[in-house]
Amino acid sequence: MKPDDLIIQTITPTTHDLGDFRVHRSLPAPGRTMVGPFIFFDQAGPARIGAGQGIDVRPHPHINLATVTYMFEGAFLHRDSLGTEQLIEPGAINLMTAGSGIVHSERSPDSDRARESKLSAIQTWLALPDGVEEMAPAFEHVSEGGLPVIDCGRANARVIMGSLWGASSPVTTYADTIYADIQLMPGGSVPIDADADERALYVAGGDAAIDGVPLLPQTLYVLRPGTRATLMSVDGGRVMYCGGEAFQTARHVWWNFVSSSKDRLFQAREDWEAMRFPLIPGDDQEFIPIPQGRPKTVSYP
Repeated sequence: MKPDDLIIQTITPTTHDLGDFRVHRSLPAPGRTMVGPFIFFDQAGPARIGAGQGIDVRPHPHINLATVTYMFEGAFLHRDSLGTEQLIEPGAINLMTAGSGIVHSERSPDSDRARESKLSAIQTWLALPDGVEEMAPAFEHVSEGGLPVIDCGRANARVIMGSLWGASSPVTTYADTIYADIQLMPGGSVPIDADADERALYVAGGDAAIDGVPLLPQTLYVLRPGTRATLMSVDGGRVMYCGGEAFQTARHVWWNFVSSSKDRLFQAREDWEAMRFPLIPGDDQEFIPIPQGRPKTVSYP
């Protein structure tokens, strides 16, 4: 099969150097803001953090979306304005639903700061569907042992969200969503079915190919709807599989805000500047300020 028969868009992420580590951002991208409900897709790291140092993502707000944090290596201590304090470690998931508005921070735990540590994670945002964008904020954590893992012989796949390969994740979804962490051993393979409106593969590390078409690391591949294929690896690789329901109503993105209404984005900006968002208990002494300049939104579809 020709590459164009399987892949309709190849997205090379923009890379942001944050000092101690790099972030590779695939979504939003020119020509595509969403894949199913996924409207933001970052790979943070991999990186080594020196003893006495740590990552500090200071308090910042979100609206009308849900954030999904999934760790490969290292840990984050999540705090939010609901009073949540939750350590996330490899194989677990934090789902934070911003809804009408929430503030959170993510920091290296003290145990990691005391020694040299590693950091590698996938951070995504899911746009909330029409009718629930302004739902009450919520948070849930599912540990590594709470997510189903499919054994495919020389490959395994952890179902993070939705239903795949006959298994279902317990994590809440607001729109039809598929999300999986696929680890391919040398010579391993898994089937990629056609049961979602929109789908993409992201090679987080190692090598992978789909029906013989090589896939590059740190690259997001949007698959043609309705196609079936086999994901495989020669030397071993790690691939994130994401997608789900195609949204029919436009979503606008600016800074940490997502909404079907541009006016709602501007209101959120004003609310953060005026500090009308709730504060985080135990982490209310600093914050990330609003970017300067006039907001320029990215829209989908």
